[in-house]
Amino acid sequence: MSIPDTFVQADALGIRLEIVNGLPIWEAQPVYRHQKHVDRIAQSLRQLPEQKSGQGAADRLACGCISAKDVYIQFPNGLKRPDISIFCQEPPEEEQDSVLTTIPEAVIEVVSKGYEAKDLEVGPPFYLSQGVKDVLVFDPATLLVLHLRHGNVSRQLAPVEIDLACGCRVSL
Repeated sequence: MSIPDTFVQADALGIRLEIVNGLPIWEAQPVYRHQKHVDRIAQSLRQLPEQKSGQGAADRLACGCISAKDVYIQFPNGLKRPDISIFCQEPPEEEQDSVLTTIPEAVIEVVSKGYEAKDLEVGPPFYLSQGVKDVLVFDPATLLVLHLRHGNVSRQLAPVEIDLACGCRVSL
């Protein structure tokens, strides 16, 4: 049985499988409250207001702030299923019916009860090592929001708006 077949079967059983740096990780499918947070956060995503001057303004305006929820992404060193992946443009047509290979600009994870270590300790360094520019982790139990970029970690309490390097803004 191939890895994609295994993942499809696991999904049918309500199990999310991921591979991080060769390490298989599993968790139960998210519960309703978790999905409500994911939906709310994804719906808040928008482009930053046009900036008249400043370095990188043209890059920010080019980003379409497209979100994908709960889809498999093949990274160079693993296969993950972020709660929300943010892209500046639609992934290529040939990827849209299978695992995406386009690296997202940003990833947002909502901490799942019982899987805090996976969401807080395993995921963020992995995403950054794979080329994701912004990693946000929201813990609904504590309202803690971690915002990670290479060499920088900030901790805030929700509700908060965060501007991403790609030119998008999100509310957590």
